Amino acid sequence: MPAIKPDARALLDAAIDYLERELLPGLAGYHRFQCRVTVNVLAQVRRELTLAPGQADAERARLIALLGHPGERDALSRELAARIRAGDLALDDPALLDHLRQSLVEALRINNPRWIGDPEAPGEPKRG
Repeated sequence: MPAIKPDARALLDAAIDYLERELLPGLAGYHRFQCRVTVNVLAQVRRELTLAPGQADAERARLIALLGHPGERDALSRELAARIRAGDLALDDPALLDHLRQSLVEALRINNPRWIGDPEAPGEPKRG
């Protein structure tokens, strides 16, 4: 019988909860700062696990629409960069600008959702 293991997000939730509720209140100075950094790193990993798959699908769909053909997301992204460098796509093209804006928002939702005014983003540690 295979071993049943907890979901990665559940493990991250438990680690973040322990650090924030049990460890952080008793720390000061350097160790408090380092604990907060660790909580933020774990929360970013949790957001990536939660959000990245859907974001990758959305990015691929935008790239297909921009380039006019299907393909693997990374290859499409490289093609888009090559077309921009070659001047084949106008930098003020509304579809390109929309893609770039959306890609930036998606990255910030993982890296630091507060920068886009989303304090309740999935995986964001509680402040207090």
